[in-house]
Amino acid sequence: MAWREIKPEELVINPFDAIGRQWMLVTAGDGRQCNTMTASWGGLGVIWGKPSATIYIRQTRYTKEFIDEGEYFTLSFFDEQYRGALSLCGTVSGRDRDKIREAGLTVFSAGGAAAFEEARLVLVCRKVYHQYMGPEGFDVRENAEKWYPDKDYHTMYIGSVERVLIQDGLAQ
Repeated sequence: MAWREIKPEELVINPFDAIGRQWMLVTAGDGRQCNTMTASWGGLGVIWGKPSATIYIRQTRYTKEFIDEGEYFTLSFFDEQYRGALSLCGTVSGRDRDKIREAGLTVFSAGGAAAFEEARLVLVCRKVYHQYMGPEGFDVRENAEKWYPDKDYHTMYIGSVERVLIQDGLAQ
């Protein structure tokens, strides 16, 4: 199948389902050297007048190094048949193993960052803001206690959605 680009405003997606239940891969780096991780936290919306995506990466994740070094990251969404690949990418570190190869995924360059041929939808995001989410920012203390018992806090990244790529013939 071939990729087709649409405007961000044409995208029809339920972000609560696509991110929270179906998961996505957050990827940074180029087609030669990249890393990816599975994410079920994130958001889609508008900030500073632009379609945007928000992602959250723990300090210990290898993918964070690639996001910090690069200008772009991608969010790749898959059909259910790739659940095993996404599970593997969320539990194995790219520092230790070639998890992309093990997951059976094919990297391609999506204009600034790596993405995957097997995805049905790819959002190419330009990194525009990041903020460490430390304990001092929690208004609901229970969230800090529940989600960060090891004090391994996230960094929030906001990316301006520069391109939306969908596979021709597939539903969004």
